Amino acid sequence: MTYCFGLYGAVLLAAVALSGGAMAQTPAAPSPALQPLGIGLEGIDYPYPVHHLDLTIEGQPLRMAYMDVAPAAAPNDKTVVLLHGKSFSGDYWAHTIATLTGQGYRVVVPDQIGFGKSSKPDIRYHFDLLARNTKMLLDSLGVTRAAIVGHSFGGMLSVYFARDYPETTAVLALENPIGLEDYRSAIPPQPVEALIETEMAQTPQSYRAFMAAFFVGWPVAAQHYVDIFSRVLQSPDYPRWARASALTYDMIFNEPIRHEYHLLKMPVLLVIGQSDRSVFFRRYASPDAIKPLGNWPVLGREALKDLLDGKLVEIAESGHVSHIEKPDEFDAALTAFLTTRFH
Repeated sequence: MTYCFGLYGAVLLAAVALSGGAMAQTPAAPSPALQPLGIGLEGIDYPYPVHHLDLTIEGQPLRMAYMDVAPAAAPNDKTVVLLHGKSFSGDYWAHTIATLTGQGYRVVVPDQIGFGKSSKPDIRYHFDLLARNTKMLLDSLGVTRAAIVGHSFGGMLSVYFARDYPETTAVLALENPIGLEDYRSAIPPQPVEALIETEMAQTPQSYRAFMAAFFVGWPVAAQHYVDIFSRVLQSPDYPRWARASALTYDMIFNEPIRHEYHLLKMPVLLVIGQSDRSVFFRRYASPDAIKPLGNWPVLGREALKDLLDGKLVEIAESGHVSHIEKPDEFDAALTAFLTTRFH
C-alpha cells in the first residue's frame, strides 16, 4: 500500500564527499568563533537528560549514551526506540520525541557506540554488535517489546535488530534506510586505510557540502551538525573520531541486509523522501558505474514488494531526512502507523 504526500520531484545528482543526495540551497558559512569540542560532545546539550549504559567490548570499558523520555500524556504502556543515522546523533529526533511522548509513548533514543555522546573505540564494528548493544540497553530499562524506528544507517541497524530480536520488535519503521541497494554491485571495496584517509581529510567546507546533499533546503539541524563537526575537528582526539567513522562506513559497505527484507514478519513502515538521491561511497566509483544507484523512490517501491506486511509513505520535496525537513508529515505517518499496527 503506497501513500504519497504531494507531487514527485526529481532532482539532480550531487557528487560530494561519501554521499550524494537532494539538491540543496547553498548552506550558510560555519558559525563564527566556534570553540573546540571533545569527541564525546561533552559541551552539546541534548533536548532531554542523557544517561549512560556501561558496556565492555573487546576488553574495553565503554559507555553508551541514551535518552529515556517518559510519556508527557497519559501513558499507553508502549515504548518506541529511535535509532539515528550515520552523520547524526540522537538529539535530532527532538520533534518526533515530543510528538510521541505527547501521545503517551515512552521513547528510548540511544547514541550507538562510535557516535554522538557514546564512546568512540577502535573495535570491529558490525551491525549484530550494535543490535546486541541496543538489546542490552532495552533489557537494562525493562523494555521487552517496542516499536523500532530507524533513519538511514539507523534504518539498516533496525532491520538487523528486527532479524536478531523479532520477539522484541513489535513493529518496524524505516525512514530512508541505507541498505535498500547493495553498493558492492557498482562500487569497488576500499581498504579501511582509504576510508580513514578520507575522514582525516575532511574540512568544515567539505562537511557542509556533504551535509547539504542530504537536504532539499538547509534546515537549522544541518548547520548544527556542521558546527559540531567543525568544533570536533579541532579536538586532539579527532583521529579517534575519524577512525571510528571510517570503521562504521566499512561496516555499511560490507554488511548489506536488503536480501533479508522478505524474512521480516512484523508490520513494517517505509517512509521515503522522494528527492533523496544519496549514494554512499560514490566518490570511489565512476559516474557511469553509480548512475543506476540512488533512485530512492524506486528503491522504496521495490522494497515494499518484498515485505510480508508493509506500508509505504512517500514524502515529496524531502531529501534523506524527512523527520527534519517535513517533521509534521513524518510524525503523522509514524503515529498513524503505530496507532493501527502497534498492539
